[in-house]
Amino acid sequence: MRRALLAGLAAIALGGPGLAQPIDRHALVSRHDIRLTRVDPSAPLMVGNGQIGFTADITGLQTFPEAYSKIAPLLTEAQWAWHSFPNPNGYTYADGTTPIDVRGTQQPYAYMKDWNEAATRPALAWLRENPHRFSLGRVALDLRAKDGQPAKFADITQTDQTLDLWTGVLTSRFVYDGEAVMVRTRVHPTLDMIVVDVDSALVAQGRLGLSVKFPGVSKALNPDPSDWSNPGGHLTKVTGEGAKTLSLARQIDQTRYFAALRADEAVSFTPDGPHGFKVAPRAKGRTLGLEVAFSRAALPALPAQAIADQAVRDHWKTYWTQGAAVDFSGSTDPRAAELERRVVLSQYLMALNAAGEVPPQEEGLFSNSWNGKFHLEMHPWHAAHFALWSRPEYLERSLPWYLGHLKDAQARAASHGLKGAWWPKMVGPDGVDSPSKVSPFIMWQQPHPIWMSELVWRDKPTKATLARYGELVEQTADLLASFPHRDDKGRFVLGPPIIPVQENYDPLTTFNPAFELEYYRWGLETAQQWRLRRGLARKPEWDVVIKGLAPLATKDGLYLPTESTPDFWDVAKSAECSRHAVEEKCLNRDHPSFLMAYGLLPGKGVDRETMRRTLRAVERDWDLRQTWGWDYPMVAMTAARLGEPDKAVDWLFFDAKNNKFGLSGMTPRVHLDAHAQAFVPTSAGAGAPAGAPVGQDGPGYSRAAETYFPSNGSLLAAVAMMAGGWDGSTGPAPGFPKDGKWRVRAEGFKRLP
Repeated sequence: MRRALLAGLAAIALGGPGLAQPIDRHALVSRHDIRLTRVDPSAPLMVGNGQIGFTADITGLQTFPEAYSKIAPLLTEAQWAWHSFPNPNGYTYADGTTPIDVRGTQQPYAYMKDWNEAATRPALAWLRENPHRFSLGRVALDLRAKDGQPAKFADITQTDQTLDLWTGVLTSRFVYDGEAVMVRTRVHPTLDMIVVDVDSALVAQGRLGLSVKFPGVSKALNPDPSDWSNPGGHLTKVTGEGAKTLSLARQIDQTRYFAALRADEAVSFTPDGPHGFKVAPRAKGRTLGLEVAFSRAALPALPAQAIADQAVRDHWKTYWTQGAAVDFSGSTDPRAAELERRVVLSQYLMALNAAGEVPPQEEGLFSNSWNGKFHLEMHPWHAAHFALWSRPEYLERSLPWYLGHLKDAQARAASHGLKGAWWPKMVGPDGVDSPSKVSPFIMWQQPHPIWMSELVWRDKPTKATLARYGELVEQTADLLASFPHRDDKGRFVLGPPIIPVQENYDPLTTFNPAFELEYYRWGLETAQQWRLRRGLARKPEWDVVIKGLAPLATKDGLYLPTESTPDFWDVAKSAECSRHAVEEKCLNRDHPSFLMAYGLLPGKGVDRETMRRTLRAVERDWDLRQTWGWDYPMVAMTAARLGEPDKAVDWLFFDAKNNKFGLSGMTPRVHLDAHAQAFVPTSAGAGAPAGAPVGQDGPGYSRAAETYFPSNGSLLAAVAMMAGGWDGSTGPAPGFPKDGKWRVRAEGFKRLP
């Protein structure tokens, strides 16, 4: 990895002298440590390792959940922790499908015409809700007043919390009843284990210990799946106990997992109800240390706390010193320091939330949305940046999920009369597509395994990479070649049915979305290159499709989002729709995804000047209130590839409710009430019910989530492109302005295709 650090070293003072010394990684990271002196109700801080995430309050644990927003629960979620409610009716995927006429044949789609349809077709509800993520447990302080009553949050004073990014240690200090308390919290890098130590005179007084409790699973899965009201609905069994250790087996319906507690000194484990334990030292002293581990299988002996602590520190030092880095110090543009902060914090958050064994959900391990399921169309925005930042091993933690579900994807393609592997949109670890108004018709995720495998190859151009992902690329490309069909003009076209990235289109009438056309073309050509690398000949049938795919549709010198909406820009620029797309006829909202055809992609089939004019039209007429957190970096990538670095930076800082990076580095997910229901029902967290009070985002808006991690992942992808370049770009940091205000020191990046 030292090679990765030095390779591609590009340090430049734009408008000034050339090469400089390697970046001081410790200084770069540490100047963005997070410090809180009061509660941020929207953003409790997180520690984790990519497989497990622990969300902590201002005490460093999960002591006062009531101090936080209802959509910022204090959870302990793991990438492997999934539960399903009982299924007495034996619902299967087939029970959630609806036959859709596709050019004279009936094909099965997991389609819901309306969210309310779940009330009359219970199979839809069950399949959509199951499996789902749940919280493994709560680790909190057991803090008591002198009369033995639990402490109240209002009595906590002088709070001071620091997240040391370089070491991964969260240190929390406060005063209670005149006594100082210090809590240190971190997560082991390879064990799903929270490591805690407490220091206070209150420990010696018997008024401060630790509490470990286990919830059931609530019927309301979003954003907090924890149920504390039904102790009879789950089981906690002690399977072993010693002077320093406690082993537990947990069962919720058919879901089983294990927990283990370990202290360095003798402690008491006192039952606290059927699913909880209080932990206190047996000897008088002011310190208490505890490890709390979770696992799918019975846990072996846990390491001593000093060993665990060193493992955490070593892990984070390795993370920050290996891979790419970008340093904006010395820039005079007033936005430079904030961009650097966002970049550093995003790297931390994505290591926690997007580096596990399955593709991440959009809220990572912070809270639940869409029942905790992951959206495969978002996988590259979550994790592709790891490869661009020369950390491909983090992407490769989740990429094998596709290998494990390749046969399922082939069966799905076959059910539609197609070859290859058809990847679903909204799924759990079982790979079963979830019924939805939108999901079954989304098709832009299909080339993703090729895109991500190609990024890994560019980091690791070895026979092992080709052997591992070659069949995945092959089967994915077979779908890309068999899904398009010839129209009466002899062209290969996409859809109907299809819904583009921009989800506000009728699937049964839409065809030839711009980005998807270019992405399928790129995917097939890249798959051909993979065949050549593997010593195989090009597939003639793929070349036929590559050559015959319809060009991107245009009108009046602008790219159309879809060929099926020739009047799109005429309507978009009208007085009723321009920048205010509330009426149903106004489609100029949601993702301006056609821009990705020349930005995220190299755009071999794109005319550069037509795309430039199209970007101007977006700036002029798009309702940018109704965009998502990943849209702004995505547009910045298009501006950068067009040779407009000033606009690229402007887009990274576009003033929108979904582009506000808080103290923790997270961005919210905010919807305009007028169209929130189009994405997810109110019961699942979007759209304000009638009579609801005005929220923090102002009238007409509803905050559906306190975090949306595609914002962070897309930012890292865009900055990697802007700082590290793309195929065909020239000079260092080609995506940043050359006005003398930006000093960009970049090292270790891989170029974007």
